[in-house]
Parts: sequence; structure tokens; C-alpha cells
Amino acid sequence: MGGAVLALALGACAAPKALLLPGEDGHPVGALAVLDEKGGEQVMDQPLRSARMTRGGTTLRTETAIKPAYQQLMNALPPPAKSFTLYFVDGTSTLLPTSRPVLDQIRAEMAARSGAEVQVTGHTDTVGSDEDNDRLSQKRADEVMAELIAEGFPKDALSAVGRGEREPAVNTGDNVANADNRRVEVIVR
Repeated sequence: MGGAVLALALGACAAPKALLLPGEDGHPVGALAVLDEKGGEQVMDQPLRSARMTRGGTTLRTETAIKPAYQQLMNALPPPAKSFTLYFVDGTSTLLPTSRPVLDQIRAEMAARSGAEVQVTGHTDTVGSDEDNDRLSQKRADEVMAELIAEGFPKDALSAVGRGEREPAVNTGDNVANADNRRVEVIVR
């Protein structure tokens, strides 16, 4: 009797479905592999592709619109993280004048987000020793973080780390001066 009730309940259930939503602004949509009981696989890699999974197999199709209930869920998601890059004078923690307006953009982004969390990561080019570049990248990150704290943003919402020359924006050989690598990346989420 219990099995019949379960079978009825299962029979009353809708087939599982999956819907690949559009990517966030400027981000790719990603992909989803749908596996069936027989070992088959179908890949969904276009926005609004949906899969309906039944015992007979999986059916893919393209939806024409997002259902209002899904759109409501998407609207409730926090905005995607935003990234900013500041550049520095060679061998120093002095911001280039062209990067000053970026600080204003960071402040505006932080102010627009309730409970913003900010990651500040300093980098260097490959001129100098690894130890010197670790120190310099940390100093750059610390100074950007201090400037944001001085503007009144809570210290516990910010973190700073120096990566030295380990994650260059532009790959170069050792001891190569490169303005694109002398930077601090700030991610506001």
C-alpha cells in the first residue's frame, strides 16, 4: 500500500527540468551537462536552453522568455562583483594621477552597495627581488585600503593582500619594467 502511494506520488510529480539563465552583464552563460540514466549526455551552453528529464530521455529546447517567478528570483540576487584597477609610479606606492578618478568610482560603488565587501590586491612588475616586490605590493594594497578607510568605510569590510610579481597582468621575463603590472586590483562585492 505504501509503495502504491509512493508510485502515485511519483506519478503525480512533474518531470525534473533545468533552465540555463542568461549570464550576468558581460559574463558568459556557462554550460550545464545533462546526464540520463542510459549514460547519454547533452550539453546546454546557450541562454534560455532548458532540459526536461523523463524516464524516456532528456528533451532540450529553447525557451522564448524567462518565467515571471524565475525573473523575480533573479531580481533578488545581489549585483555582480565589480572590479577596478589602479596603477602606480615605477618602484613606489604612489598612485598615477590617472588612477585618482578610479578611487572615486570605488567609493561610489561601495556606497551604492549595502554591506559591501572589498578585496584589495597589490601587484608589481618583475623588476627587483621577490621579497622586495612582495613588500611593495602589500604596501600598495595597504595604502589603497587606508585611503578607503579614511573615507569612512568600515575596516572590517576591507581586506588587503600583496601578490608581488606572481600574477602579472602581462607576462614578461624577469627584471622587465611594465606599467600594466604595477597595479592594485580592487573587487567590490
